[in-house]
Amino acid sequence: MADGMDPELILQTHTILKNLISSPYPDLPCPEGVTRRASVAFVLRVKPSYLHWATNPEKLENLDLFFDQDWVRHGEPEVLFIKRASRKGDRWTSHIALPGGKRDPEDADDKAAAVRETWEEVGLDLDSYAIECGNLPQRLVTTHWGKKPLMVLCPYVFLLTTHSVPPLKLQPTEVAATHWVPLRSLAAPQQRTVAFEDVSSRLANQETGVKRWMLSLTLGKMMFAAISLLPTESLHSAETPAPDAIKLQDNRHAQPTWRSRATAIASRLYRSDVFNQFPVQPKEGPLLLWGLTLGVISDFLDLIPPHNALTLWTYPTFTPLDVRLVVSLMTYRFKDRKRAELQAGHATYHRPSFGGASESLANSAVMVERPDETGFHGLGTGVGNVKGRKAAVATMLEGWVESLATLFLPDIADRGRYYDIVRRAVGVALAGRASLVVVALYMAWRRRRSRQ
Repeated sequence: MADGMDPELILQTHTILKNLISSPYPDLPCPEGVTRRASVAFVLRVKPSYLHWATNPEKLENLDLFFDQDWVRHGEPEVLFIKRASRKGDRWTSHIALPGGKRDPEDADDKAAAVRETWEEVGLDLDSYAIECGNLPQRLVTTHWGKKPLMVLCPYVFLLTTHSVPPLKLQPTEVAATHWVPLRSLAAPQQRTVAFEDVSSRLANQETGVKRWMLSLTLGKMMFAAISLLPTESLHSAETPAPDAIKLQDNRHAQPTWRSRATAIASRLYRSDVFNQFPVQPKEGPLLLWGLTLGVISDFLDLIPPHNALTLWTYPTFTPLDVRLVVSLMTYRFKDRKRAELQAGHATYHRPSFGGASESLANSAVMVERPDETGFHGLGTGVGNVKGRKAAVATMLEGWVESLATLFLPDIADRGRYYDIVRRAVGVALAGRASLVVVALYMAWRRRRSRQ
């Protein structure tokens, strides 16, 4: 077997897919006033090793027969990601994502939308080369701190059961690149990092002017958990419109900073190329998986033993030190309880039955079976508890119970969603800033009066 490949991961992937097929997650209906639904395809393949090359040219319909093949047992499971093209006004422009898009009226169901969108975006015919392996928790995507619902996102899992798949054909206005990334690297702690996002563009509904400037000044940027991807195979679209044509940064290269510009000038002087006649190829920017797509991926990764995908996760916060400090203090108790639940494997944290977790208070009648949402562009929490099945990410962000439960179970009365606490923390931080300004003005006024 090739170095770095994990034979246990293939067996675990087989088990997970079988159980997703036999025990699918429930459908999440659209809330009142929301009609838009979108679907994404979580596409898996097994990359054969050098010594055990693929042998079956045709698609296999049976999951057990596929995983029983020698080349599959010695292979590497990988996930297909896309890098979205830069598009002005697109909420997810240039992001790493899964193939997919909104459901059209002609689509028979949500799964059909995922199949159609995958064919249109990357030219992969899932009906011809893959078998459907159930689904992952559905999500209600929201914006404006969870106040405005946008759509329901439905992730479906597909497995390519033949290695003889035609080359991908990228839709240039939708997809800038595709990347096959090993499951093993997605779960690796050393690949965990953070992504920074201008939160003002989300809270101000991508507005420009004073409102967005004020939000950016007061809240700075948000820090989200992220995974730095290490693709084994990438394909770039040469026909994707140049970002300069739509006044957006190049989505395939790191955005230049003052330091990189100064370094480039020094390099040109050193190479006696003052007029930049022989430009150096720009450094490739990191491929960061974060936000909504990371939530979908985390739900799958947490099904893989030892079920510790969420222990590698960092809670979203802000870059300004005062806001970050207040958020940290006000969410400490919430995060400490979640850490305890992860370590103990009980309370509200539990996995599907095939994950080997125990039953808990989350299965009791007092828990409100309602969908949680993605907050304002952070990790989605997915559909709530239904018959012992819960989205893995939901355990880290949710915890709301109905008021009646507080009377009989006071020990869980303080459960609140993470973003609810963050909203209050931001308010406290901004109030603290305002108080300091008032005190400073008062002291200046007193000092001026004393001089008079």
